[in-house]
Amino acid sequence: PSYKVYEDDKTIVIVPIHPVAKAHLLVIPKVQVDQFFDLSDEDYQALMNTVKKIAAHMKEVMQTTRVGVRIEGLEVPHAHVHVIAFDTIEEFHQNGDPSLPPDQEKMAELAKKLAF
Repeated sequence: PSYKVYEDDKTIVIVPIHPVAKAHLLVIPKVQVDQFFDLSDEDYQALMNTVKKIAAHMKEVMQTTRVGVRIEGLEVPHAHVHVIAFDTIEEFHQNGDPSLPPDQEKMAELAKKLAF
């Protein structure tokens, strides 16, 4: 299951299986490419426009000190951007624990809070 927060014609935004910090979302292009730099200029711009929109929305809703992004490209062969709302650098750099089962209730609550 996934918990969608936002969608347009080029991107979709969901809560990751193991969110970190106060809020954590994935911005995913609808076109399948392995690395973000493999996107066409148009699709890259659409991805980053959504990242910007989501980051501003997260900052407003979550009232955190900062919102940052990470592009890791390690977990799955599909380009995506992690957008993380946080108050301390430690929160930003923490990782979810994949050995734990996903907290479906927490994911649904975060999606509901941030959906638009």
